[in-house]
Amino acid sequence: MGRRILLTCGEPAGVGPELAVKALGCGVDFAWIGDPRHLPAGTPVAQITAPDAQVPPGHLPVIRHEFAADATPGQPNPVNAQGVIDVIARAVDLVGRGDFAAMTTAPINKQALKEGAGFAFPGHTEFLAHLAGNVAVAMMLASTNVSPACRVVPATIHIPLEQVPAALSDEVLEQAIRITHAALIRDFGIAAPRIAVAGLNPHAGEGGTMGRQEADRMRPLLDRLRAQGLDITGPLPADTMFHAPARAGWDAAVCAYHDQALIPIKTLDFAGGVNVTLGLPFVRTSPDHGTALDIAGQGRADPESTIAALRMARDMAALRA
Repeated sequence: MGRRILLTCGEPAGVGPELAVKALGCGVDFAWIGDPRHLPAGTPVAQITAPDAQVPPGHLPVIRHEFAADATPGQPNPVNAQGVIDVIARAVDLVGRGDFAAMTTAPINKQALKEGAGFAFPGHTEFLAHLAGNVAVAMMLASTNVSPACRVVPATIHIPLEQVPAALSDEVLEQAIRITHAALIRDFGIAAPRIAVAGLNPHAGEGGTMGRQEADRMRPLLDRLRAQGLDITGPLPADTMFHAPARAGWDAAVCAYHDQALIPIKTLDFAGGVNVTLGLPFVRTSPDHGTALDIAGQGRADPESTIAALRMARDMAALRA
């Protein structure tokens, strides 16, 4: 397997290209895949064709992938949408066949992809699952700057809040828990994972007075999984499970919906959070922020989350090797 991490270009009008340059020297050997025209002017580039080709110090190894047009920071161009999609697919192929150890993806603009190329997926996570053969996946956000670590997995992801109670079936919640359990062992080196599960309702239903999902559905499922040997606590009130003493009791939290999971980690570690797609046959990480079109091209983008994503991809790939 190749030793380099492959960093995709993401939306060329966003901060992705400049963050790739800022990440040079972070201690991770990575190559960038995209159109060199979209990199900041004056970027020292070394175009490579072999995954492990040597490059001069201080140069960004680049796998060239031509796009339809130049990029103007802050202004996504619909004609470049297909190029963004094709880069992701090409990266999956390169990592899947072992040319690179793992992939880190720069943020995409889903609206631009939908308008410019009819992108039919809610986000990166779902598209990667499709490219991998429609495998079952889960989205984890993992902290790098707080202790105890905060790792969260929303069981439901990009759906309206009003649809969550119906979508949070026993099958969906069990799948999220099992994928999380397997990933903590394989990708994070935790031999006996401890998983906390957040309730859906305030106070985890408070005995049924604030909702029956916990008592009628969640608790019987968690009891069954505990009987099978999984170390699970919950369902827990979501408002009291994320302070440091509470986090010391679990290795990952499976939450009912998107914001329930993401608000605590973005509050605790906004700059150092990493998005990880669990369940894929390859390692994929991403910085926990968007394209930041409002500051693109201004040199203001903070590379901390991109660097954290590259380092986590490297460490996870080493555990899989």
